[in-house]
Amino acid sequence: MRDAQSFDEFYRATAVRTLRYAVGVVGDATEAQDAVQEAYARAWRRWDTVAAHPAPEAWVRLVVSRLATDRWRRISGIAALLRRTGPPPPAPPPDENTVLLVEALRALPANHRRALALHYLCDRSVDEIAAEIGAKPNTVKSWLARGRERLALQLAGTGFDLEAQDA
Repeated sequence: MRDAQSFDEFYRATAVRTLRYAVGVVGDATEAQDAVQEAYARAWRRWDTVAAHPAPEAWVRLVVSRLATDRWRRISGIAALLRRTGPPPPAPPPDENTVLLVEALRALPANHRRALALHYLCDRSVDEIAAEIGAKPNTVKSWLARGRERLALQLAGTGFDLEAQDA
């Protein structure tokens, strides 16, 4: 059984020092915070073993160092890929219909929006949506019908071109 009180005491006594170490090793404060959080989470999962370690704080610092090394490997791999292939081309701006549709979707209740997205964007059947969401098929049908109706009302008079969306 893990001893939460001893872990809390350990954390309070070492967290600031460990974060300073992580910032120095990682070079980025946000990434350092993530590494420290992950290191302490791993220490908590193995607290019986870490607490018995001759230097628990050094154990946490080692985890931070390994996480930093993994981060640098990932960044180096991405940098090498970009050197070989160049940056991706810039994405074109969304067309007017996309902006209108997204704005109209945002105005819908979340359950209607989710049902519409699953049905029209992920090609899911009513039964599949019901199983995924945990709702009855008739409820999903109602959400789809109400969502389509509200979308039509939202888009009426905006110049939204449905044919352009099908292309």
